[in-house]
Order: sequence, then C-alpha cells, then structure tokens
Amino acid sequence: MLEINILKLALGTASFGMDYGLFNSSGQLKLQQVKRILELAKTRSIKTLDTASSYGKSENILGQIEVSDWDIITKVSPVPNGILSVYDWIVSEVEKSLSRLRVTNIHGLLLHKTSDLKQNYGKEIWSALEHLKKSGIVQKIGYSIYETSELDDFWSNFKPDIVQAPLNIIDRRMIQSGWLRKLYKEGCETHVRSIFLQGLLLADRAMIPNYFKTWNNIWDNYHDWLLDVGLSPLEACLAFATSQNEISKVIVGVNNLSQVEEILNLRYRKAYNLPDKLFSVDKNLLNPSLWRLK
Repeated sequence: MLEINILKLALGTASFGMDYGLFNSSGQLKLQQVKRILELAKTRSIKTLDTASSYGKSENILGQIEVSDWDIITKVSPVPNGILSVYDWIVSEVEKSLSRLRVTNIHGLLLHKTSDLKQNYGKEIWSALEHLKKSGIVQKIGYSIYETSELDDFWSNFKPDIVQAPLNIIDRRMIQSGWLRKLYKEGCETHVRSIFLQGLLLADRAMIPNYFKTWNNIWDNYHDWLLDVGLSPLEACLAFATSQNEISKVIVGVNNLSQVEEILNLRYRKAYNLPDKLFSVDKNLLNPSLWRLK
C-alpha cells in the first residue's frame, strides 16, 4: 500500500527567483505569491526549503520573508578559476547566502556539483564545510549529484549528512544501484528532486516537445499505465516518491498557489506496481542539462 506522505515534502524555490521549468508559463513568482505559498505550506507542517545561490534572486526573495523558522538547505556554486584560498571562498559564499536569507544558520549546505571534489582543492572544500558544521552555522553538509557514479567516487573520502539526487517513476537509478538503501543504512539523508522531471511526467501527451519523441515508447507506456491503475500523473509521481521509506525529503517545485493547493489536497492511498518497461537510464532523457530543445 502506497500513500502520499505530505510531511516528506520540501519546497523547491528555483521559481521563486527566476523563470524556471519546462512548462512554466507564469515566469518568476512575485513576492506576495511566494508569501502565500509559504503560508499555505506551513499550515500542513511543510517546513523545509531547498534553495541555492544560483537560483537567481531566490535567496533574496526568501530573505524578504521571515524564514528563520524554516529548515533551509542551500547550495554552493562550483569554485571559479583563480581563487587563492578555496576555504575562505566557501566560507565567504555561505556568509553571503546567510545575509541574503537574513538568517544566522541553516539546516543544510550542499555542494551544487561534486566536480570540485575531484580537484586538488577538494579536501580544502570539505574542510570548509566541516568547519561551518562544527561552528553551528550549518547543521548538515553534503552534495547534490546527477549520477549514482558520483557516490561511487566520493562516498569513501567525503561522507555527507545529506545527498540530493534525482528520482522519479522512470529514473530509478538510486534504487536500482542500491545506493538509496546504503545511504539509509549509513544514516545519511536522501533528498530527491526532479520527481516530475521538470513537468514532463505531468504534461499531457500532446504537449511533450519534439525532442522527447525519441522516447515515445516510454510516454505511451506511462500514460497507458496511468489509465490502467486509475491514477492522475500527480498522484502517481508523489505516491511513488514519498512512499520510499529510505527517502527523507521529496523536493517539489511549484509555479503558483493553485499547484500547492492541489498537492496538499491529495489523499491518494492505493497499492500498485510500476512496470519495468518505464525504467530508463538514458542520460539524454533523465538529465535536463543535456536536453536540446532548440
């Protein structure tokens, strides 16, 4: 029996600070819209915000709203070239995030990309994160990944408190690789994003851009399966992600208040199995940064 567990949800804030999302026709949200979204989410005990210094004005927008009682997770951008002291740069970047957010501490700090850990200053980066944790500025540290191979590469030398990874109905690499279970057993939180694959898994079949026609069999199987089990795309995506016991937080991005209301009003509870034919490991489908839409 699978259930939509609202308490696992965290709000993704990319659309708070920039025009974000494949099917976002509303553009960047206004300050008052963000306030109303946070107020509504809080009434249902959602208390985690996922943001980043690279999400446009997201941190600034949140800073204009009282968010000190939220569990905030932000991310540090990759280290630019020519930095003399990477340690000092990391600390400075976090201080800037705190200033924009108008808070004195945050729940989590993640590296936006693990590629920096491969550099000769990788240990210096991790030392800075550990310093921020020991000082109480940050409660938990970790990194955002795009491939499970990144955990193969970095887990032994840089053990995180939080790993953020993509996961959805057709992207089950975290489950199939065994990493989701391993992280859970090791006491590491797994926060998953892209549960709607930037809206592709919620879109009407006719609205899917031409680029994705390569995977027409997946879309056909997906929508046929939804009809067979009597689920809406939103119900299926949320039930799949939030029912995974090993997942701590499920990050959902929203473009307007009505989307939040729709999510919070769901009461789905039903048993179903995902067909294997929906599973894909094709990076050109699963990684939005590789999409060629023009």
